[in-house]
Amino acid sequence: MSEFSQQRLEHRIMEAVGSLIVSGAIKNPHLSPFTSVTRVELSPDNAAATIYVSAVPDNRIDPSVKALESAKGFIQGRLGQLLRTKNTPVLTFRRDDSYRDAEKVNRLIDQAMKEIDG
Repeated sequence: MSEFSQQRLEHRIMEAVGSLIVSGAIKNPHLSPFTSVTRVELSPDNAAATIYVSAVPDNRIDPSVKALESAKGFIQGRLGQLLRTKNTPVLTFRRDDSYRDAEKVNRLIDQAMKEIDG
């Protein structure tokens, strides 16, 4: 599969899972409605997909990841209907802390700039 096709499939998975979360199709009280899919990493053979999510407030990420993990059979079934590919990738959900890391770097840069400006 070409890199472009793989990126397109990753984007379609991201949109589909995000839509299932927003629409309330995943019935789990631990899933925050403010959970968003930040990126999808698809294996080269399309057999597995790691889906990274973040949630607001920050303390809702772990319960939301667990809720998505428990609903992954349902989500995978819906993806199979939407994607219409030969095989539907096996899903794994992970928390995405990249935005927190970015905030930390930004704070350090701001602090360094203040020290330079004196």
